Amino acid sequence: MRKKAILLLFISICMIVVAGCSSSGSKDDNSIIVGIDDKFAPMGFRDEQNEIVGFDIDYARAAAEKMGKEVTFQPIDWSSKESELNSGRIDMIWNGYTITDERKEKVLFTKPYLENSQVAITLADSPITKLDELDGKNVGLQALSSAADALAASPLKDKVNASEFKDNVLALTDLKTKRLDAVIIDEVVARYYMSKEEGTFKLLDESLAPEQYGIGIKKGNEELLGQLQKALDELNADGTAAEISTKWLGEDKVLK
Repeated sequence: MRKKAILLLFISICMIVVAGCSSSGSKDDNSIIVGIDDKFAPMGFRDEQNEIVGFDIDYARAAAEKMGKEVTFQPIDWSSKESELNSGRIDMIWNGYTITDERKEKVLFTKPYLENSQVAITLADSPITKLDELDGKNVGLQALSSAADALAASPLKDKVNASEFKDNVLALTDLKTKRLDAVIIDEVVARYYMSKEEGTFKLLDESLAPEQYGIGIKKGNEELLGQLQKALDELNADGTAAEISTKWLGEDKVLK
């Protein structure tokens, strides 16, 4: 009976080891998982059919095709994006991801592919027209975003009543209900919502900070970075990137 128990224990251990090995090697080398904020129009968001669409979505699909890989889009908590990448749950951060010196310490970046800036958006009928007129006002922004970084680096930092939101949609909702006086937001996003809700919003005259978008890859994975950059360069050369930009942004804004 004792020998039988030992044999059963040995078989169980072997099964656990085999299952563990199978699990650790289960990721398909021909697939990439892209982490996105699925409420970041027009870069990556859900349409009326709940399908994930946008500039970065089309761009990533085209790049994956060049790389000979299948792509999966994984909505993530944007405030934990670098943790998601470094844990291996995603392979890339690709959704209006601003290149900053702080982020360069955490991830590898492709060359920048799009110019952007952080701006303030208000309701169209607001008397506010300049950034300095936000002094003492209620301002919203997405938590742990480049908008937060831009505000922290601006003279407005200690002059406004800032509220952080999980995403831009929630911040803009509070703006429309007048719980906020303005929202600090990516210009490309602001202009998208202005085009979709004509007469609702306006941009203030100045911007807070110019910036550039890039794709983030886990540090140490230079091979994947090289494959991706090669694909992006090819998309620029054959005109695909320009077509995607024109579709979503109205013109070719992709950096060459």
